[in-house]
Amino acid sequence: MNLDYIVREPEHITPNTTVLFMLHGYGSNEQDLFSFRETLPVDWLIVSFRAPRNTQFEGYSWFDIDFNNPENFIDISQAKESLDAVLENILKIVNHYGLIEGKVHLCGFSQGGILCYALALKHPDLFNYVACLSSYPEEKLLDGIVKDKKKLERLRFFVSHGTDDAVIPMEWGRKAADLLYDLSCYFTFREYMSGHGVNQKNYMDLMDFFSK
Repeated sequence: MNLDYIVREPEHITPNTTVLFMLHGYGSNEQDLFSFRETLPVDWLIVSFRAPRNTQFEGYSWFDIDFNNPENFIDISQAKESLDAVLENILKIVNHYGLIEGKVHLCGFSQGGILCYALALKHPDLFNYVACLSSYPEEKLLDGIVKDKKKLERLRFFVSHGTDDAVIPMEWGRKAADLLYDLSCYFTFREYMSGHGVNQKNYMDLMDFFSK
């Protein structure tokens, strides 16, 4: 499945160029996280995907959500389909630009973050920095994740959550800290006085993470 996306290309692209892939949340679009490009390194290639499914209102989603059913909160088959599509498109783009030596980073908000956990932990050889914002690791998507500490050691996670998040509860977000700790992954976990979104302090900490 080909995904629509927008891209910011640096002035010079070499095999060592870093690329950051962005995955937006439910009901949003590819323009959302792309606004972060203003404060990200100018020599990075930045790609922001549009999720493949239309939502009831304007915007797109990676999979359907049932807010009335916490046990089956997300449509797993749709989520797995989106996971495959994102991975396929990432590999195509990396290959298209010839980024054989560069670092590959991920940044996902909400639904997009759920996919980022699964992508990074299933394919740790492909990725480096992974930012999961207002999200949580969905166990039903984490079958077959890599548990070899040696293979996971190149990953760096930045996890953030709002204490007043009414969409994805704080305790769901905290599952990430337990999971990443158990896997011996390097991670930063931050809580902010905010709802389901990224406040100014969160944004500054995120930019600090990506600047290292």
